[in-house]
Amino acid sequence: MRVEYQYTYAATPEELWLLLNDENVLQRRLPGCKRLVPVGEGKYAAELGLDVGPVKGLFNGEVELVDPRPPQEYRLHVKGSGKPGEIDADAHIRLERKDGKTVLTCTADAHVTGIMASVGQRIMGGVAKLLMGQFFKGVDQELKRARS
Repeated sequence: MRVEYQYTYAATPEELWLLLNDENVLQRRLPGCKRLVPVGEGKYAAELGLDVGPVKGLFNGEVELVDPRPPQEYRLHVKGSGKPGEIDADAHIRLERKDGKTVLTCTADAHVTGIMASVGQRIMGGVAKLLMGQFFKGVDQELKRARS
C-alpha cells in the first residue's frame, strides 16, 4: 500500500526539523501514542492504541529515523504488531522551502497483515491518511504553541 501526504507549515525547514525530532512532540502528537522510549540514536520503542474504523487495538513496535539529512529529509521505518495485525512501513519525509514556508511531503509504503489487510487497501489508505493528517496538524499546533 502506498500513501502520500503533503502539509505546508509557516516555518523554516530548520524549525520544523527540530520539532519532528523532539521526542516529547512525537509522544504528544503521534495518534494513540501511549509510550515512546528511546532505545538508540533515532530509534524508539513505541506503544500505540488506535481506534480508527477497522483498526482497533494496541500495537507494540519500533520507530526508527533512518538516513537523516538535516533539515531536508529522512526516512522513517515503523514496524509493529498487535491484535489487528502487523505493519511494516517505510516513509520518506522531505522538507522543502517554498514561498517563505516549508512544504512537508511524506510518501509511505506499508505492508499490513491480519484484519488490516482484510479490510482492503482503499480503506487502509484512508485510515493511514487520516492518522498522518492528525500527526502533521498536531505538529503545526506545536509550532504555533512554541512561537506564542
